[in-house]
Amino acid sequence: MAVTAEPRKLVATFLALTTVFAAICYTPILRAHTLGVNHGMWVLALMWSPGVAGLITRLVWQHNLRGHGWGWGPWRYPALAYVLPPLACVIVYGLVWVTGFGGFSATHFVTALGRGFGHPGMGFPMALLLAATVGFVASMTSATGEELGWRGVLVPELSKFSSFTKTSLVTGVIWAVYHYPAIFFTNYHAQGSRIVSFAAFTVLCFAACVILTWLRLRSGSVWPAAIFHASHNLFVQDVFDQLTISKSRTEYVTTEFGVGLAIVYSLVALWLWRRRHEVAASVTPVELHVEASAAAV
Repeated sequence: MAVTAEPRKLVATFLALTTVFAAICYTPILRAHTLGVNHGMWVLALMWSPGVAGLITRLVWQHNLRGHGWGWGPWRYPALAYVLPPLACVIVYGLVWVTGFGGFSATHFVTALGRGFGHPGMGFPMALLLAATVGFVASMTSATGEELGWRGVLVPELSKFSSFTKTSLVTGVIWAVYHYPAIFFTNYHAQGSRIVSFAAFTVLCFAACVILTWLRLRSGSVWPAAIFHASHNLFVQDVFDQLTISKSRTEYVTTEFGVGLAIVYSLVALWLWRRRHEVAASVTPVELHVEASAAAV
C-alpha cells in the first residue's frame, strides 16, 4: 500500500536537503572561484544535489519513489524537449552570425571534439552528429541529477497546492538562486558585465521553468524535463558557443547569459503558458497511466 504524505512536507524537506547538499558542494568550488576541470566532480555532485535530495525525500515520507514520473510517456514530449534548445540556438546564433555581431568558425568545435574522441581529423558533419548523440548522453548524466529533484519532486508536489503559474514562478526563483553563487563568485558568467549575465540568466531561468513545468505536468514524466535540460546544456555550451567567434559585445546576446536565449525562451514560455489549461493542477490522467506502466515493468 502506498504511503501518502502532505505535499508541503515533501517540498519543505526537499528544499532543506537540497540546500545542505548544495552548500557542501559549493564550498570547494567557491574557494577556488572556478567551475574548471579540476573541480568537475564537485560540479557534478552539485548538479546531483537536487536529485539525491528528491530521492531521499520520497523515501522518507512515502517509503517509495512513486510520483517522480519514471515512465516515458508519449514520444512527442521528449522529442519536443530535445529540439527546442537547438532551434532556439539556430535563431539566436544564426542572427548573430548573419548580422556580423559575432563570427562563425567550426574549427575550434571540430578540433576540440575530435581530440576528445581521438579523431582530430573528423569533419564538421561527423563532429555535429557525435555531439548530438554521444555528447547528449553525457549531458544527460548531469542534467538528470538536477531534474530528478526540481521536476521529480518540487514541481509535481507544488502543483498539488499551487496553480501552474505559481508553480512555475516559485521553481524559477529557487532554480535561479541555486545558480547565483556560481554566477557571482566563480567564472560561471559571460565575459561582459556580470550584472547583465545575472539579469539575462534570471529571465532565462523563469522562462525555462515555465517550459519545464509544462513538459513535466503535461507528459506525466520527468524525462522530457531532463532531456530539455541536457539538450540546452549541450547545444548552448558545447556546440553553438564553440562555433561562435566573440567580438566586443557578442556575449551580451549569445551564451546562456545573453539576452538572445532569454527572449526566445520567454516567447516559447508565453506560448505554453497560454496553453496551461491543458495541464491539470496535480497528477494528470497521463501521469497516472505513465506511473502505472512504469510500475508494471
